[in-house]
Amino acid sequence: MAKNVSDHLVEMLKSAGVKRVYAITGDSLNPVNDAIRRDGSIEWIHVRHEETAAYAASMDAELNGIGCCMGSSGPGHVHLVNGLYDANRSGNPVIAIASTCATDKFGTEYFQETNPELLFKDCSKQIFMANTPKQFSTMIQRTIQTALNEKGVAVLGLPGDVASADFEDVTTGYKNFKTNPIFRPSESEMSQLIQLLNSDKKIAFFCGHGCKDAVKEVEDLAGKLNAPIVYSFRGKIFFDRENSPYAVGMNGLLGNKSGYETCNEAEILLLLGTDFPYSEFLPADKVIIQIDEKPERIGRRAHVDYGFAGDIKDTVLALLPYIKSKSDDSFLKKMKKIYLDDEKRFTDYAEKKGTLSKINPEYIATLIDHYSSENAIYTVDTGMTAVWAARFIRAKGNRYLTGSFNHGSMANALPMAIGAAAACPDRQIIAMSGDGGLSMLLGDLAVVMQYQFPIKIFVFNNHSLGMVKLEMEVAGYVDWQTDMINPPFDKIAELMNIKGLELKEPEKAESIIREAFTHEGPVLVNIYTDPDTLAMPPHITFEQMKGFATSLAKKIGMGKFDDVKNSVKAGINQIGEVL
Repeated sequence: MAKNVSDHLVEMLKSAGVKRVYAITGDSLNPVNDAIRRDGSIEWIHVRHEETAAYAASMDAELNGIGCCMGSSGPGHVHLVNGLYDANRSGNPVIAIASTCATDKFGTEYFQETNPELLFKDCSKQIFMANTPKQFSTMIQRTIQTALNEKGVAVLGLPGDVASADFEDVTTGYKNFKTNPIFRPSESEMSQLIQLLNSDKKIAFFCGHGCKDAVKEVEDLAGKLNAPIVYSFRGKIFFDRENSPYAVGMNGLLGNKSGYETCNEAEILLLLGTDFPYSEFLPADKVIIQIDEKPERIGRRAHVDYGFAGDIKDTVLALLPYIKSKSDDSFLKKMKKIYLDDEKRFTDYAEKKGTLSKINPEYIATLIDHYSSENAIYTVDTGMTAVWAARFIRAKGNRYLTGSFNHGSMANALPMAIGAAAACPDRQIIAMSGDGGLSMLLGDLAVVMQYQFPIKIFVFNNHSLGMVKLEMEVAGYVDWQTDMINPPFDKIAELMNIKGLELKEPEKAESIIREAFTHEGPVLVNIYTDPDTLAMPPHITFEQMKGFATSLAKKIGMGKFDDVKNSVKAGINQIGEVL
């Protein structure tokens, strides 16, 4: 059989390090499917929705450096888009193959016709169209190079007739190059940076996901400067270790009072590998230094005084020999005390178990943290579930935690867990799902069923869109259309050959969660959590409190007295976390 374009595609994907693709086959994608089947080296993960394919490929890329998803003509393209937005914003190298209608049908509004160059423009680094067999080699090579080196999504548009055509040899397109240069500021910039850090000022670090390969180096630098380390949600799992001498908590909407105060009391704030979006949590009147591998990010979130482009590990390694050790640790000790006081309040509250069908979600999160392994990978849904993960999942061993932290989409935890389970079969995979998120892509439980991925799925089932409910109340709206009537998720899991466990009684929480972790196959635990549990940010403005009061007044006017009572009761119980 003569080699066709799809055969060459498979060879190029293999050489780039792709081990599996996530897709639903059909129509224009069938020649690629057949080439993968005949080659036998790449695993085809049959998802039930292309959004899941994109999220799973993104997780594969986040853990292993490259991911691949595919979507066939029209709807398959459109379904990829949300997950590709997330991958691109997270900086994950994903190759997306968008097979499309035959070339002679372009521009005719043919069945399932889309224009990949327009459709994927805002959720990728670049789109490449292989409109002829001869053009294909160059286009696939450029697609892979872009994904790897620009760290994001690269899309290859592949018409069905081109995919099945005989391969035409060209002089380019046979090799992929994953470059790894030393990347740090220039000598003059390094001298300026050294001078700033060697000053007598109070210095604090704010670390993000860009520090993931430089944790030791960053902590060594913090040790020399007696600098407290604050972290973003994406950076948390690298620094939030028990007994860490430098960690003082998260900053931001889901963070600690200590994280916020550290950033705002420091005289010099050093931003390391973070693109933290919430400017209101950063100081406007202190010296801010930012170091990032993408210089276009510098200064777009805060009033940055000094900006430097560089890889965090390369830069910090070059800095360390020239930084003088400081003896004054008073600032670090002060912030550490505030952090430990914060943590004690969180711990004390999490010890409250809740009542029948209204289990305290903080208590559940602490149990998940306690019983999960030190190599666990956690995927976290957007919403209230993210709050509990942010506050109670700790860094231990080589744990990893991720979610839709940049794009903020619902329904990400399950498909990300699928990608993690396929990519890392030797690690424990935990999906912390909300009932709203799980419902959105519920059909992809069938993927877990088909491959028997041993994912532990914990559903925080509060019968509402909890974060949206809180947002509406804080803004002064009546929380309308946020309540949910859910199916028994545990029974659905059982029908799909996934062990289903129902948890309504808080006294049984520990034994059921322990059972879930000891079960060898996939498990779904349907946990009935308290819908009135609030999660306030560490800094609340007068306008936010006024909005909350306005919402209560509207509910009183509507005669929703039970809702008012529950909201006020929950607020009184938790306001101490904020003050």
